[in-house]
Amino acid sequence: METISLKMEETLLKDIDGTIKKHRYSTRTEFIRDAIRGKLTKLEKEEAIKRLTAMKGILKGKGKLSDEEAGELAVRNVAKKFGIKLD
Repeated sequence: METISLKMEETLLKDIDGTIKKHRYSTRTEFIRDAIRGKLTKLEKEEAIKRLTAMKGILKGKGKLSDEEAGELAVRNVAKKFGIKLD
């Protein structure tokens, strides 16, 4: 594991410390790692939705995939990739 160094504003650190206490994280490092994982997952979902939306456009009305269905499919694909069981 590599070490990185961050500089943060005092107000942001106070917010982090409050969240750590509220959600029972043991350290700032644990919280920051979890936040980064969450952001990476969110970006993966957004990319999957964009790909599905593009695929929907290629179908030119031949497919019956609504935006909601495309989003659901994207979430399921991302969950599968990360080993998350949704059902």
